[in-house]
Amino acid sequence: MNNLLILIAEDQDDVRKLLVDAFQLSGFDAIGVFDGVEAVAQANESQPDLILLDVRMPNMTGFEACEILKGQEST
Repeated sequence: MNNLLILIAEDQDDVRKLLVDAFQLSGFDAIGVFDGVEAVAQANESQPDLILLDVRMPNMTGFEACEILKGQEST
């Protein structure tokens, strides 16, 4: 394992699972979350190396989550 952590925010269960599985099979640690709200919370908790955000998600879009993450010094 290369110990890089990838956070994937995707509201479609099958797409999220496919992406998490693909990254894990490639040797990465990967976490999948449902929306931008969960992405912000998980990013603060786990400090991933890379965050992939779907643009259109319920509760908080990828654009909104990105703005929040960019505004935090920790992320």
